[in-house]
Amino acid sequence: MSNNFAAIADRLKFNEQGLIPAIAQQHDSGEVLMMAWMNRDAVIETLSTGRVCYFSRSRGKLWRKGESSGQEQHLVDFRYDCDQDTVLVQVDQKGVACHTGRRNCFYLAVRDGAETIIAEPEVSVETLYGAKH
Repeated sequence: MSNNFAAIADRLKFNEQGLIPAIAQQHDSGEVLMMAWMNRDAVIETLSTGRVCYFSRSRGKLWRKGESSGQEQHLVDFRYDCDQDTVLVQVDQKGVACHTGRRNCFYLAVRDGAETIIAEPEVSVETLYGAKH
């Protein structure tokens, strides 16, 4: 682990649960893919390995994007905002980013006052995770 990566993680302002919001954006198109949470260890692992790692609140552990689906995110650029309380990871997304099989997680929109699905799955959940998911 690089001391620089630990020092960068120490600059970030994590919430009371030790988490910071992380927005994933496709590096070349600017498409916003998803939002997840990182803890200090996830930040350091992401910077150290170049493979994006988050903290799963439901599982209570580190979650390496694509470890069960193969839909990996490779880090291109790691940024944080002026308040150091939000992270932007610009990534090269392999496959789809959303666990529903869609390219990104922002497929619900309000159109004419109603919730509207604006993107259909590109791959089935069964294909991503197997029949048990």
